[in-house]
Amino acid sequence: MEWFWFASSDYWLSRLVFQRALAAVYLVAFLAAALQFRALIGSRGMLPVPRYVERVPFRAAPSVFHWHYSDRFFALCAWGGAALALALLAGAGDAVPLAVSMVLWAVLWALYLSIVNVGQTWYGFGWESLLLETGFLAVFLGNEETAPPVLVLFLLRWLLFRVEFGAGLIKLRGDSCWRDLTCLYYHHETQPMPGPLSWFFHRLPRPLHRVETAANHVAQLAVPVLLFTPQPVASAAAGLIVVTQLWLVASGNFAWLNWLTIVLALSAVDGSLVAAPPVLPAPPLWFGVLVLAVTALVLVLSVRPARNLLSRHQAMNRSFDPLHLVNTYGAFGTVGRVRREIVIEGTEEATAHPGTVWREYGFRGKPGDVRRLPRQFAPYHLRLDWMMWFAALSPAYARSWFTPFVERLLEGDRDTLRLLGHNPFPDGPPAQIRARLYRYRFTTGAERRATGAWWHRTPERDFLPPTRLR
Repeated sequence: MEWFWFASSDYWLSRLVFQRALAAVYLVAFLAAALQFRALIGSRGMLPVPRYVERVPFRAAPSVFHWHYSDRFFALCAWGGAALALALLAGAGDAVPLAVSMVLWAVLWALYLSIVNVGQTWYGFGWESLLLETGFLAVFLGNEETAPPVLVLFLLRWLLFRVEFGAGLIKLRGDSCWRDLTCLYYHHETQPMPGPLSWFFHRLPRPLHRVETAANHVAQLAVPVLLFTPQPVASAAAGLIVVTQLWLVASGNFAWLNWLTIVLALSAVDGSLVAAPPVLPAPPLWFGVLVLAVTALVLVLSVRPARNLLSRHQAMNRSFDPLHLVNTYGAFGTVGRVRREIVIEGTEEATAHPGTVWREYGFRGKPGDVRRLPRQFAPYHLRLDWMMWFAALSPAYARSWFTPFVERLLEGDRDTLRLLGHNPFPDGPPAQIRARLYRYRFTTGAERRATGAWWHRTPERDFLPPTRLR
C-alpha cells in the first residue's frame, strides 16, 4: 500500500524530467572543468591545487584531491564525472536497483564537490553551490522502483524559494535603481557577459525596461510563495518562474544558473496534469528512514540561511558548511552604470616606445573587438572571461591570479592560450604584455548602421604597464 503522506506517483514525470535535466547540467559542469582546469588550477596553473591543499585542511574543504593530486587524476575525475552524468542523462539511474541509483547520484555529487572545494577563485560562483545542493537532494529522489518522496520534493521547492526570494530581497535592499525601476536601463549593457541579444534588449524603450524590472520583483518576491500552495497553483507558479528564467537566458550568459533554476522549477510541476502516472510501489522502509533523516538535517541547516534572508545585512551566494548542503543565494544587489573592460595586448619589441605596435588578445566570451557580436555560451561557463569582468571592477579581484596569467602569456603556455579566442602571436610568445582599461558602451542604432560595430570603447588608463619575463 502506498504511503500517500510520504510518496506520490503524481510526480513521477516531474522526477523523470528533473533527473534527466539535472544530469545534463552536471554534464556541462564536468566538461567545463575537464577542458579548463590545466590552465586555471592544474599543477602548472595560475592557482595550483597542490599548493592550495597544502595550506587548507580537509575538514575546511573536503575533496579527494587532498589524498592525491595529479593533472591526470583530476582529468580522470572530471571526464569520469562527465561520463557518469551522460549515463544518468540516458536513464542509467532507472535501469539499476534503487540503492545503486542512489550511489550513482552520490558519486556524481562527491566528484563535483571535490572539484569545487579546490577550485578557489575560479569556482567561487553561486551556481556551483546551487548545483551541489540540488545534486545532494537528487540522491534521495529515488528511481522508477518507487514513488517520488514528497519530503524531498518539498526540499527542492524550499531550495527554489531561497534562490528566487533571496535574489528578490537582495535587490530591494541593495541598489536604489531596483526600487525606482531603472536598473535595466544599465544591466543589459553592464552585465558580466552579454549575449547575442543583449544589444537589442538594451535598446528596448525605457518604459518597457521599467515593466521588466517590476515583473522581476513579482517573479522573485510573490510567485515563489505560491510554490507551497496546493496544485495546480504551485505548478502555475513554477511555470511563471520558468518563463522568467528563459527571458534571462535570452538576455545574457549566466552559466547554468538560469537553466538549473528551471530544472528546480520543473520538480514542482504536477506531472499528473500532463499524463496519467503509473502506479509505483511505496518506498522501502530503509529508504523512508533515510529520507526522514536527510529532511531533518536540511531543516536544521536551513536555520542560518533563513536568518540571512531576514537580515538587513543579507549576504549573497554564501555557503554555511564545507559540503555546500544548504546555502544562500542572490545576484545583482548592485548594478553598474558603466562598463569597463581590460584589454590585453602584446608586442614583439623588447623595448616599448611611442611607435610600438601592440596586438590585442581576444577572449571567447567577454567583449573585446567592438565589431564582434557577443556570443551565447551559457550554460557553458567561461571562468577566465567572468573573472576578467570582476578584475575590471577592481584590481583586488585579480590579485591572486592576474600576474600568473600574464606570465603564462609571456611563456606562450598552450593550456592558457586555449582559454582565449584569439592569439595574435601564433609563431611564438610576445616580448612584452600590457593591459589597458577601456570604457565600453553599446552603440546606438545610428552608430551600429554607420560603423557595423556593436560596441564603442574609450581608453581610460593602464591596468598593467608593459611587462616582460624576468
